[in-house]
Amino acid sequence: MLKRRRWNPDFSMLASVLQRRPASRPVLFEFAFNDRIITQLSAMPPDPSADRIYPFRRLIHSFYNGGYDYVTISAWRTNTLAFPKNIQENVRARSLDSGNLITDRSSFDSYPWPDPAVGDYGLYQDLAAELPDGMKIVASSNGGLLENVIDICGFENISLMTMLDPELARDIFDAVGSRLLRFYEIVSAFDTVGALIMNDDWGFKNQTMFAPEVLRDFVFPWHRKMVETVHRSGKFAILHSCGDVRAVMDDIIDDMAYDAKHSFEDQIYRVEDAYSWWSDRIAVLGGVDMDFLARRSVAEITERCHALLDLSAEKGAYALGSGNSIPDYIPDENFLAMIEAVKSWEGAR
Repeated sequence: MLKRRRWNPDFSMLASVLQRRPASRPVLFEFAFNDRIITQLSAMPPDPSADRIYPFRRLIHSFYNGGYDYVTISAWRTNTLAFPKNIQENVRARSLDSGNLITDRSSFDSYPWPDPAVGDYGLYQDLAAELPDGMKIVASSNGGLLENVIDICGFENISLMTMLDPELARDIFDAVGSRLLRFYEIVSAFDTVGALIMNDDWGFKNQTMFAPEVLRDFVFPWHRKMVETVHRSGKFAILHSCGDVRAVMDDIIDDMAYDAKHSFEDQIYRVEDAYSWWSDRIAVLGGVDMDFLARRSVAEITERCHALLDLSAEKGAYALGSGNSIPDYIPDENFLAMIEAVKSWEGAR
């Protein structure tokens, strides 16, 4: 059973983490919860017949009651920018080659490119009436640049295209990147929004998905523009990118100038190592491995969370959370052990 939150929400606590300064108390960070956790934390069941605000009210209450200083509003929950695809969504696994809507110049020209300005962007401001004092929105897009290009073209097709038809490949990346940039321009302007997540997976377990020079040519220039846009609005830019991205961390920190990195997996490198390597240069978010959360005991989870809080207590630049998100296979008691660990850690100090 979740205990009542110990402190009032205060986005400045997460801001301190993103500025790599010590916060006055532990800070939690999570990208997404499964719907069972949303119901449990909010005490509000799903209601398909409710108005457009109700699902977000549930989400806000779940983050609030969980002890978070913000709520994540991802574009897949809103009627905003989405790229048409012919792949099956919400499946446990699918091939990276399943996208094949654009394979040549003709299919590029006939693809139904969305207008990024069309959508219910007013939602981000309307939620001001729902946010408790001190809370902000952390907004993300409906997939990232490389993710959407792969979903539209297929991994093998776009890989070959970057070598055999780089002009067409560049046009595809530019068509997606320019629309994502406009999405971030629109959303970052709302005063309800405190930070934005650029969610774009770049790595496998032992290397980047594309050679670093290919990422630098086709992908990173658009991310640099997105971060610049977010920073011009006075907001923070968080990179959520899965996989082994060590080969491009200098690009992430020095070229794109991200404020924080999220998504870590023990099989690749432990978040404890990431913190020791990079926390002087970029904030580190989450990192309690999902397999660890799924399989280990409450006591083991609490112990690791306390150790992470000990590690980062003096320097800051860290917020506690999972390595990725909280899908439905994570036992509720294990997730609750992680967020309750901030309270038991504080009590022991």
